[in-house]
Amino acid sequence: MATKSKTKKVTDDAIITAYMEYVLEHETTPKSIFKFCKANGFSEADFYTYFGSMEGLQKAIWIKFFTNTEALMTKNKEYESFSNKEKMLTFFYSFFELMTLNRSYVLFCLGEGKQIMKNAGQLKGLRKHVVAFGRDLIEDANADKTLKITKHNPRLFSEGAWLQFMFVLRFWIEDDSPGFEKTDMAIEKSINTIFDVFDNTPLENIIDFGKFLFKEKIA
Repeated sequence: MATKSKTKKVTDDAIITAYMEYVLEHETTPKSIFKFCKANGFSEADFYTYFGSMEGLQKAIWIKFFTNTEALMTKNKEYESFSNKEKMLTFFYSFFELMTLNRSYVLFCLGEGKQIMKNAGQLKGLRKHVVAFGRDLIEDANADKTLKITKHNPRLFSEGAWLQFMFVLRFWIEDDSPGFEKTDMAIEKSINTIFDVFDNTPLENIIDFGKFLFKEKIA
């Protein structure tokens, strides 16, 4: 009979770390929650305290990537004084720095090319957070505008933030440049493009971005 663990409290972070190490060492997902828990010295009760299924755990890892990025950003005392563009750039740079630290896991669970979209179901929770982040930025900007005609559509902007995230994610996965410097360029150009569109600034950056995409053969 399974019993509740009597050892020190098992955290969600400990389970996530164990899972990520397991799939990288075995190059496959655990066959069952029971075997996974037994191999790592915690009970199924510990697992179900935080996750309802293995799929739920996989989705939670991506949400954890977001919350860790958010915590890192807000540690910067100057963050709240950043413009919306600076906040978006900070998010993307910080998130993909974290991705680089976990690149082997990301490549394992998402794959490359068409596999990315096939395996994108585990990003559903992350999507909600990224969309909410984009919506909060545009709503904050709208609060300072008195004329309705000058306000931007929060839904359009937030969905655009998610599409932009998926573009950068795929670009980063396929990026083989030293230090992923091309990804940094893609982030800067793409975020500038988004804000150019919303701020009705000249289209030079959009044209420049299009050339960049064509050059990298990802348009």
